[in-house]
Amino acid sequence: MKKLMCTVLTALMAVTMTVSLRSVRLTADAAEVANAGKAAYLCDFDTGTEVYAREAEKRLPIASMCKIMTLVLSFEAVESGALGYDEMVTVSGNASGMGGSQVFLDTGLSYPAKELIKTVAVCSANDSCVALAERIAGSESGFVARMNERAKELGAENTLFANCTGLPKDPQYSCAKDVALMLRELLRHEKYFEFSRVWYEDFRHPDGRTTSITNTNKLIRRYTGCDGGKTGFTSEAGFCLAATAKRGDMRLISVVIGADSSESRFGAIEAMLDHGFACFETRVILEAGKELDVRAAVRGGKKREISVVAERPLTAFTKRGEEGEFTVSYDLDAHLKAPVEKGETIGRATLYCGGVEIGQTTLLSGESSPRLSWWDALRETARNWQ
Repeated sequence: MKKLMCTVLTALMAVTMTVSLRSVRLTADAAEVANAGKAAYLCDFDTGTEVYAREAEKRLPIASMCKIMTLVLSFEAVESGALGYDEMVTVSGNASGMGGSQVFLDTGLSYPAKELIKTVAVCSANDSCVALAERIAGSESGFVARMNERAKELGAENTLFANCTGLPKDPQYSCAKDVALMLRELLRHEKYFEFSRVWYEDFRHPDGRTTSITNTNKLIRRYTGCDGGKTGFTSEAGFCLAATAKRGDMRLISVVIGADSSESRFGAIEAMLDHGFACFETRVILEAGKELDVRAAVRGGKKREISVVAERPLTAFTKRGEEGEFTVSYDLDAHLKAPVEKGETIGRATLYCGGVEIGQTTLLSGESSPRLSWWDALRETARNWQ
């Protein structure tokens, strides 16, 4: 069935494919088949391989999809210790006065940061965005400056933020490729999925009242494997959506900007994801956490050699049924000295396809090797002498 689907889609889209470093391009206009809007993009999460792009670097308003970066900075603040999930965040009049989508926060009341982050991820709450921005950076303007700095660090060269909500304000823009890049970064935070999968929930206020929140990403329920993403809409930006779905070992990211209706954005994303899952596959070449067939030498250690594991998997994203010549090279620390603790960085593994580098991962020690004491060394010398 998958082979038939791939054949049909290939005929419809007049697909031609070339394989090169981190790029598998489709020349057909898959987004137009699905009646998408002004720009569209599809890529693999693990490798960043581009599968489809149409007007992907065109600068356009993206409405609430800019909250992807708001969430990235919020999770990074938590992980760095600058913000606690259970920390109570007091809401300013500026935050509670935000228009558009909101959860109706009350000025002067305090809410757990975790709950505010959840409302941004689930129902795109503008008031929660500003409350978090003010807490993390002292002001929304300070937070926006960080958003722009982080965008540049990620390589999002066609992105400029003017606020943390996506409400219309000039100059403010991004592009489909940059949105995918930012969503890819957000997906690296496992805690995000705890919020992104929520469909419906009652948000409780400190004074006892509740506000019902519903996920704006309808694909969470209707598309198999979809577990995250961000919608956006303003009259200027049109209907926008960035979404991700995972099936087996493969996770894809797809973006549509400026669709003419809510349904057409969902349909466009579904069509691109369908094509990706039907015609491509992810091969796990090196598993994370599994002992490798190489060992690291340790100077002055009770264990002269220790096991080695990969910090994250090395994967190859290819067309289904396509053969590839994959090789992995290991660069281990040649001057590793005891003591070595389990989980310590001791090298790097690089994955090649046909001699072209397509991925890297850090190598970690799979076990500890304490320092050899003077007495241990003496006993070992005596044993060897005997």
